[in-house]
Amino acid sequence: MRLSRAEYKEIVRCTEHLRPTRQCMKTLKERFPHHSQSTLLSIFSLEYQKRTKRTISRHHFQEVIESYYQRYLSEAKARPADPVLLELANEVNLSPALMARLILDRFLQDWEEGPASKQVLTSMLREPSLISDRTLAKNVFQCTINDCCYGPLVDCIKHAIGHEAEVLLRYKLKERNLSFLDENQLRAKGYDKTPDIILEVPIAVEGHIVHWIESKASFGDDQSHRTYLNEQFWSYWNRFGPGLVIYWHGFIGELDSQRDRGILLKDCFPSDVVTLCHGTSPTTTD
Repeated sequence: MRLSRAEYKEIVRCTEHLRPTRQCMKTLKERFPHHSQSTLLSIFSLEYQKRTKRTISRHHFQEVIESYYQRYLSEAKARPADPVLLELANEVNLSPALMARLILDRFLQDWEEGPASKQVLTSMLREPSLISDRTLAKNVFQCTINDCCYGPLVDCIKHAIGHEAEVLLRYKLKERNLSFLDENQLRAKGYDKTPDIILEVPIAVEGHIVHWIESKASFGDDQSHRTYLNEQFWSYWNRFGPGLVIYWHGFIGELDSQRDRGILLKDCFPSDVVTLCHGTSPTTTD
Protein backbone atom coordinates (compact mmCIF):
# COMPACT_ATOMS: atom_id res chain seq x y z
CA MET A 1 0.00 0.00 0.00
CA ARG A 2 1.45 3.30 -1.14
CA LEU A 3 0.51 6.11 1.29
CA SER A 4 0.96 9.83 0.90
CA ARG A 5 3.00 11.44 3.65
CA ALA A 6 -0.18 13.17 4.86
CA GLU A 7 -1.98 9.80 5.19
CA TYR A 8 1.02 8.33 6.99
CA LYS A 9 1.20 11.23 9.45
CA GLU A 10 -2.50 10.87 10.22
CA ILE A 11 -1.96 7.22 11.18
CA VAL A 12 1.12 8.14 13.24
CA ARG A 13 -0.86 10.74 15.19
CA CYS A 14 -3.42 8.08 16.03
CA THR A 15 -0.68 5.75 17.37
CA GLU A 16 0.87 8.27 19.76
CA HIS A 17 -1.12 7.22 22.83
CA LEU A 18 -1.72 3.56 21.99
CA ARG A 19 -0.16 0.69 23.92
CA PRO A 20 1.38 -2.34 22.13
CA THR A 21 -1.57 -4.64 22.83
CA ARG A 22 -4.12 -6.47 20.70
CA GLN A 23 -6.66 -3.73 21.44
CA CYS A 24 -4.50 -1.12 19.72
CA MET A 25 -4.82 -2.92 16.38
CA LYS A 26 -8.59 -3.04 16.75
CA THR A 27 -8.57 0.71 17.38
CA LEU A 28 -6.41 1.42 14.32
CA LYS A 29 -8.44 -0.84 12.05
CA GLU A 30 -11.68 0.86 13.12
CA ARG A 31 -10.13 4.28 12.49
CA PHE A 32 -8.56 3.32 9.13
CA PRO A 33 -10.76 0.56 7.67
CA HIS A 34 -9.40 0.94 4.14
CA HIS A 35 -5.81 0.20 5.14
CA SER A 36 -4.59 -3.37 5.57
CA GLN A 37 -3.93 -4.63 9.08
CA SER A 38 -0.37 -5.60 8.13
CA THR A 39 0.36 -2.01 7.05
CA LEU A 40 -1.17 -0.55 10.22
CA LEU A 41 0.69 -3.00 12.46
CA SER A 42 3.99 -2.31 10.72
CA ILE A 43 3.55 1.47 11.09
CA PHE A 44 2.52 1.15 14.73
CA SER A 45 5.43 -1.17 15.50
CA LEU A 46 7.96 1.23 13.93
CA GLU A 47 6.50 4.21 15.78
CA TYR A 48 6.30 2.39 19.11
CA GLN A 49 9.92 1.28 18.81
CA LYS A 50 10.97 4.89 18.19
CA ARG A 51 8.99 5.94 21.28
CA THR A 52 10.57 3.18 23.35
CA LYS A 53 14.12 4.15 22.31
CA ARG A 54 13.45 7.69 23.54
CA THR A 55 12.21 6.57 26.97
CA ILE A 56 13.74 3.16 27.76
CA SER A 57 16.72 4.55 29.71
CA ARG A 58 14.51 5.85 32.52
CA HIS A 59 13.31 2.30 33.23
CA HIS A 60 16.84 0.92 33.60
CA PHE A 61 18.03 2.78 36.68
CA GLN A 62 18.70 0.26 39.44
CA GLU A 63 16.39 1.96 41.91
CA VAL A 64 13.58 2.02 39.33
CA ILE A 65 13.96 -1.68 38.55
CA GLU A 66 13.96 -2.44 42.28
CA SER A 67 10.77 -0.43 42.79
CA TYR A 68 9.09 -2.33 39.93
CA TYR A 69 10.23 -5.64 41.38
CA GLN A 70 9.04 -4.92 44.91
CA ARG A 71 5.76 -3.62 43.51
CA TYR A 72 5.34 -6.83 41.50
CA LEU A 73 6.09 -9.04 44.54
CA SER A 74 3.57 -7.19 46.66
CA GLU A 75 0.82 -7.22 44.02
CA ALA A 76 1.43 -10.84 43.02
CA LYS A 77 1.14 -11.94 46.64
CA ALA A 78 -2.08 -9.97 47.17
CA ARG A 79 -3.65 -10.91 43.80
CA PRO A 80 -2.01 -14.12 42.55
CA ALA A 81 -4.68 -14.76 39.91
CA ASP A 82 -4.42 -11.31 38.29
CA PRO A 83 -2.05 -10.19 35.45
CA VAL A 84 -0.22 -7.82 37.78
CA LEU A 85 2.95 -7.58 35.70
CA LEU A 86 1.01 -6.69 32.56
CA GLU A 87 -0.93 -4.06 34.53
CA LEU A 88 2.33 -2.63 35.91
CA ALA A 89 3.83 -2.39 32.40
CA ASN A 90 0.79 -0.51 31.15
CA GLU A 91 0.78 1.80 34.17
CA VAL A 92 4.42 2.91 33.73
CA ASN A 93 4.17 2.95 29.91
CA LEU A 94 6.67 0.21 29.18
CA SER A 95 6.39 -2.62 26.68
CA PRO A 96 4.98 -5.68 28.53
CA ALA A 97 7.67 -7.96 27.08
CA LEU A 98 10.44 -5.55 28.14
CA MET A 99 8.92 -5.29 31.62
CA ALA A 100 8.86 -9.09 31.83
CA ARG A 101 12.54 -9.17 30.92
CA LEU A 102 13.45 -6.61 33.61
CA ILE A 103 11.52 -8.41 36.36
CA LEU A 104 12.73 -11.88 35.38
CA ASP A 105 16.35 -10.67 35.31
CA ARG A 106 15.89 -9.16 38.80
CA PHE A 107 14.27 -12.39 40.04
CA LEU A 108 17.15 -14.51 38.73
CA GLN A 109 19.71 -12.28 40.48
CA ASP A 110 18.36 -13.50 43.84
CA TRP A 111 18.63 -17.13 42.75
CA GLU A 112 21.94 -17.02 40.89
CA GLU A 113 23.72 -14.49 43.13
CA GLY A 114 24.39 -12.20 40.18
CA PRO A 115 23.09 -11.18 36.77
CA ALA A 116 21.70 -14.04 34.71
CA SER A 117 23.31 -14.82 31.39
CA LYS A 118 21.58 -13.49 28.31
CA GLN A 119 21.15 -17.06 27.06
CA VAL A 120 19.34 -18.18 30.23
CA LEU A 121 17.15 -15.08 30.29
CA THR A 122 16.18 -15.44 26.64
CA SER A 123 15.39 -19.14 26.98
CA MET A 124 13.06 -18.46 29.93
CA LEU A 125 11.27 -15.67 28.09
CA ARG A 126 10.74 -18.02 25.16
CA GLU A 127 9.60 -20.83 27.41
CA PRO A 128 8.21 -19.48 30.72
CA SER A 129 7.67 -23.03 32.03
CA LEU A 130 11.43 -23.00 32.75
CA ILE A 131 10.88 -20.34 35.43
CA SER A 132 10.80 -21.98 38.86
CA ASP A 133 8.26 -19.52 40.31
CA ARG A 134 4.85 -20.48 38.84
CA THR A 135 3.26 -17.10 39.47
CA LEU A 136 6.10 -15.26 37.77
CA ALA A 137 6.03 -17.76 34.88
CA LYS A 138 2.34 -17.02 34.34
CA ASN A 139 2.91 -13.26 34.46
CA VAL A 140 5.82 -13.43 32.02
CA PHE A 141 3.69 -15.48 29.63
CA GLN A 142 0.83 -12.96 29.87
CA CYS A 143 3.22 -10.13 29.04
CA THR A 144 4.79 -11.80 26.02
CA ILE A 145 1.51 -12.88 24.39
CA ASN A 146 -0.05 -9.44 24.89
CA ASP A 147 2.81 -7.47 23.32
CA CYS A 148 2.62 -6.87 19.55
CA CYS A 149 5.97 -5.03 19.25
CA TYR A 150 8.55 -6.77 21.45
CA GLY A 151 9.33 -10.22 22.82
CA PRO A 152 10.08 -13.74 21.58
CA LEU A 153 6.64 -14.28 20.07
CA VAL A 154 6.92 -11.09 18.01
CA ASP A 155 10.46 -12.03 16.93
CA CYS A 156 9.20 -15.42 15.74
CA ILE A 157 6.29 -13.87 13.84
CA LYS A 158 8.54 -11.26 12.18
CA HIS A 159 10.99 -13.96 11.12
CA ALA A 160 8.17 -16.04 9.64
CA ILE A 161 6.67 -13.04 7.80
CA GLY A 162 10.07 -12.10 6.39
CA HIS A 163 10.67 -15.65 5.22
CA GLU A 164 7.19 -15.82 3.67
CA ALA A 165 7.88 -12.61 1.70
CA GLU A 166 11.15 -14.03 0.35
CA VAL A 167 9.42 -17.27 -0.64
CA LEU A 168 6.70 -15.27 -2.41
CA LEU A 169 9.32 -13.25 -4.27
CA ARG A 170 11.11 -16.40 -5.48
CA TYR A 171 7.75 -17.89 -6.53
CA LYS A 172 6.89 -14.78 -8.57
CA LEU A 173 10.26 -14.88 -10.30
CA LYS A 174 9.96 -18.56 -11.16
CA GLU A 175 6.38 -18.05 -12.34
CA ARG A 176 7.72 -15.62 -14.94
CA ASN A 177 10.69 -17.86 -15.85
CA LEU A 178 13.19 -15.25 -14.67
CA SER A 179 16.69 -16.55 -13.97
CA PHE A 180 18.13 -15.40 -10.64
CA LEU A 181 20.45 -16.13 -7.74
CA ASP A 182 19.11 -15.81 -4.19
CA GLU A 183 20.97 -14.68 -1.08
CA ASN A 184 22.08 -18.19 -0.08
CA GLN A 185 23.47 -18.92 -3.55
CA LEU A 186 25.30 -15.59 -3.59
CA ARG A 187 26.88 -16.24 -0.20
CA ALA A 188 28.03 -19.65 -1.44
CA LYS A 189 29.78 -17.81 -4.27
CA GLY A 190 31.64 -15.65 -1.73
CA TYR A 191 29.53 -12.49 -1.65
CA ASP A 192 29.33 -11.08 1.87
CA LYS A 193 26.64 -8.39 1.63
CA THR A 194 24.03 -8.86 -1.06
CA PRO A 195 20.41 -8.09 -1.90
CA ASP A 196 17.89 -10.92 -1.65
CA ILE A 197 17.89 -11.51 -5.41
CA ILE A 198 20.36 -10.91 -8.24
CA LEU A 199 18.80 -11.29 -11.67
CA GLU A 200 21.04 -13.19 -14.10
CA VAL A 201 19.24 -11.41 -16.94
CA PRO A 202 18.09 -7.86 -16.09
CA ILE A 203 14.48 -6.76 -16.37
CA ALA A 204 12.72 -3.46 -16.95
CA VAL A 205 9.94 -2.24 -14.66
CA GLU A 206 7.99 0.87 -15.65
CA GLY A 207 10.83 1.84 -17.98
CA HIS A 208 13.58 1.35 -15.36
CA ILE A 209 16.26 -1.33 -15.59
CA VAL A 210 16.48 -3.69 -12.58
CA HIS A 211 19.48 -5.91 -11.80
CA TRP A 212 18.60 -6.84 -8.22
CA ILE A 213 15.58 -7.04 -5.90
CA GLU A 214 15.43 -6.50 -2.15
CA SER A 215 12.45 -7.79 -0.12
CA LYS A 216 11.36 -5.85 2.98
CA ALA A 217 8.49 -7.33 5.01
CA SER A 218 7.80 -3.98 6.67
CA PHE A 219 6.47 -0.48 6.00
CA GLY A 220 8.92 1.97 4.45
CA ASP A 221 8.90 5.16 6.53
CA ASP A 222 11.38 8.04 6.33
CA GLN A 223 13.75 6.82 9.01
CA SER A 224 13.92 3.15 8.03
CA HIS A 225 14.20 3.93 4.31
CA ARG A 226 16.99 6.44 4.91
CA THR A 227 18.85 3.84 6.98
CA TYR A 228 18.39 1.16 4.33
CA LEU A 229 19.59 3.54 1.60
CA ASN A 230 22.78 4.37 3.48
CA GLU A 231 23.55 0.89 4.80
CA GLN A 232 22.28 -1.35 1.97
CA PHE A 233 20.67 0.01 -1.17
CA TRP A 234 23.40 2.37 -2.36
CA SER A 235 26.07 -0.28 -1.80
CA TYR A 236 23.99 -2.72 -3.86
CA TRP A 237 23.70 -0.07 -6.56
CA ASN A 238 27.47 0.47 -6.57
CA ARG A 239 28.18 -3.27 -6.94
CA PHE A 240 25.32 -4.53 -9.07
CA GLY A 241 23.66 -1.52 -10.74
CA PRO A 242 20.07 -0.26 -10.43
CA GLY A 243 17.56 -2.29 -8.47
CA LEU A 244 14.06 -2.71 -7.06
CA VAL A 245 12.99 -2.61 -3.40
CA ILE A 246 9.65 -4.20 -2.47
CA TYR A 247 8.11 -2.93 0.76
CA TRP A 248 5.41 -5.59 1.11
CA HIS A 249 3.55 -3.65 3.82
CA GLY A 250 3.63 -0.38 1.94
CA PHE A 251 5.67 2.81 2.02
CA ILE A 252 5.40 6.60 1.93
CA GLY A 253 4.89 7.41 -1.73
CA GLU A 254 7.16 10.48 -1.67
CA LEU A 255 10.13 8.22 -0.83
CA ASP A 256 10.02 6.77 -4.35
CA SER A 257 12.19 9.65 -5.54
CA GLN A 258 15.39 7.85 -6.55
CA ARG A 259 14.15 6.13 -9.72
CA ASP A 260 16.38 8.16 -12.02
CA ARG A 261 19.35 7.30 -9.81
CA GLY A 262 18.59 3.59 -9.89
CA ILE A 263 16.44 2.71 -6.84
CA LEU A 264 12.81 1.81 -7.62
CA LEU A 265 10.20 1.23 -4.88
CA LYS A 266 7.11 -1.00 -5.13
CA ASP A 267 4.63 -2.46 -2.62
CA CYS A 268 4.15 -5.73 -4.55
CA PHE A 269 5.81 -7.72 -7.29
CA PRO A 270 5.44 -5.68 -10.49
CA SER A 271 2.93 -6.91 -13.08
CA ASP A 272 4.59 -5.27 -16.09
CA VAL A 273 7.99 -6.97 -16.05
CA VAL A 274 9.96 -6.83 -19.30
CA THR A 275 12.90 -9.21 -19.72
CA LEU A 276 15.91 -7.63 -21.40
CA CYS A 277 17.12 -10.56 -23.50
CA HIS A 278 20.62 -10.16 -24.90
CA GLY A 279 20.61 -9.63 -28.64
CA THR A 280 16.80 -9.76 -28.92
CA SER A 281 13.85 -7.51 -28.39
CA PRO A 282 12.55 -7.06 -24.82
CA THR A 283 10.02 -9.69 -23.75
CA THR A 284 6.97 -8.85 -21.62
CA THR A 285 6.27 -11.44 -18.88
CA ASP A 286 3.09 -10.11 -17.33
